[in-house]
Amino acid sequence: MTTSPTETTPDIHFMRITATTLNQICDLSETLSPAQRRMVADNVRSIAEAHFSPSVWMRAIYADETPIGFIMTHTGSDYEDGIDCPGVFLWRFMIAGPYQGQGYGKRALGKLIQHLKAMGIPQLTTSCGQGEGSPEGFYKKLGFTPTGDTYDDEIELLLKLDDWT
Repeated sequence: MTTSPTETTPDIHFMRITATTLNQICDLSETLSPAQRRMVADNVRSIAEAHFSPSVWMRAIYADETPIGFIMTHTGSDYEDGIDCPGVFLWRFMIAGPYQGQGYGKRALGKLIQHLKAMGIPQLTTSCGQGEGSPEGFYKKLGFTPTGDTYDDEIELLLKLDDWT
């Protein structure tokens, strides 16, 4: 993204989802294409699932004061959650349709990775479906590589955080 001297690049940051912001964050799912919506659970479902797991961290993604996405991680393996990952698993990640292709997704993951590296976490695992609307290309472009394993019908991808640039 290029900015003119009078424009500033929005600050990408995470904020806790509150009763006041819940509907805004849930409505972001409706901005995705039908193909993308088949690839990622709606934010309302993710938020509900998060409340039943002590291993989940979730936040809304903001560009300055505008909500633009949702991120949710899971730490450790948990049979009841369906996560079999000894480290940190990027369980859900979405950038609203109008904000895609502007570098916000990469910057949001960069914030997460910076935080994980500071905690001494060596890698980040995720999974995604394949086909139309898949984020596979996005993840691979950022340095995630397929492990050969799967989560249900999704391929598993791994990012070694020391490789992040």
